[in-house]
Amino acid sequence: MYIDPGSGSYLIQVIIAAILGALFYFKNIWWKVKAFFWKPKKEDTEGEDIAK
Repeated sequence: MYIDPGSGSYLIQVIIAAILGALFYFKNIWWKVKAFFWKPKKEDTEGEDIAK
């Protein structure tokens, strides 16, 4: 099977983009799961009333 340089380069770019896209997708899911279970400490929320 012959792949010319242009097609080979494009194929490598598609594979890299797919891998990075999948990593980004799962990272966002992990952040949402982590945020669902994470509760801020009282220390983290004390200064917010002053700023409002």
